Amino acid sequence: MGPAVLGVVLLLVSWQVAVDGPLLGLDRWTRHAVLETRHALRSTLLNHLGKALSDLGGGSVAVPVLLSGAGVAAWREFRAGFARWWLPVPVAVLTAGLIPLLVVPAKAWFARPGPFGLPLAADQWGWYPSGHTATAALGYGVAALLLARAAGRRARRVLAAGTALLVAGVGLGLVWSDYHWLLDVVASWCLGGLVLWTLARWPLTGRPGTPRTPPPGR
Repeated sequence: MGPAVLGVVLLLVSWQVAVDGPLLGLDRWTRHAVLETRHALRSTLLNHLGKALSDLGGGSVAVPVLLSGAGVAAWREFRAGFARWWLPVPVAVLTAGLIPLLVVPAKAWFARPGPFGLPLAADQWGWYPSGHTATAALGYGVAALLLARAAGRRARRVLAAGTALLVAGVGLGLVWSDYHWLLDVVASWCLGGLVLWTLARWPLTGRPGTPRTPPPGR
């Protein structure tokens, strides 16, 4: 999905949330369908899986994975002789700080109640956009992006596919567990996709063609 489509979807959903527009009927329909499905299946395994996937979007899980991925990427690039082998680490640290800067002000501004419909408490920011989904998209996405720079084509494809499935799973787990509205999750998918698309076009690390020293025998 191209950045223009992601941007349009994000703007459309945000507008509908701000004005309580008719598109929010999709949220209510989805929640009703999910609750009916959960009631019909009565699957403890699926409910535990939904919660486990939701928890993977927490900062206590995604941020350490992001920082660890950056450390591995820096080490691999150092061993490969890349000129800016150290750059993945500050990129990961800045990403970890960027997540709340993108999500928290939006939550406070939209102040959207959660699926249960209860008024926001004084210490709550709101549910839109989904912080867990954004944390998963940027935490795991940037980690994969950094690791992919020193990986082969097949490994890059595996990283991209695995990350996409993981981020999708976190969002679906949040909806299945009734922690978030569907559009909360969709907005964070779009937001994360836009940030990742931007970072993918910025020279985050050194490249194989710019080693620190010429390889032996060449």
